[in-house]
Amino acid sequence: MAEGLLRHDAGDRFEVFSAGTKPSHVRHEAIAALQELGIDISNQRSKNVDDFAGQQFDYVLTVCDNTKESCPHFPGKAVAIHQNFEDPAAMQGSKEERLAAFRRVREGLREYLREFSRNPGSFTSETVSG
Repeated sequence: MAEGLLRHDAGDRFEVFSAGTKPSHVRHEAIAALQELGIDISNQRSKNVDDFAGQQFDYVLTVCDNTKESCPHFPGKAVAIHQNFEDPAAMQGSKEERLAAFRRVREGLREYLREFSRNPGSFTSETVSG
């Protein structure tokens, strides 16, 4: 979801890549939650962080504690920024309850990424509490 949101809201200012430490597939709930905002991520694919090994980035954003702990180091001047969000894919319950979890995370991610895109220099390598 973070890739789709940042690409949609600030793709003219950032080249956006997304990956996980345990990629599987793009969840239907994530597609539905972003589609509600007019953002189509149905063609995105789940990628592994290892696919980007050796590449240089200006910023590496991690959005869950598990990823932060297992994210590889990227060479160069990359500023690593962390903000923890609940993992909506871990939500158990009805279809509506799972979609509600994705919506909650979507809203938090969007607010966070909009703030980041307005002034990325104000973010530091320190963990941002959440």
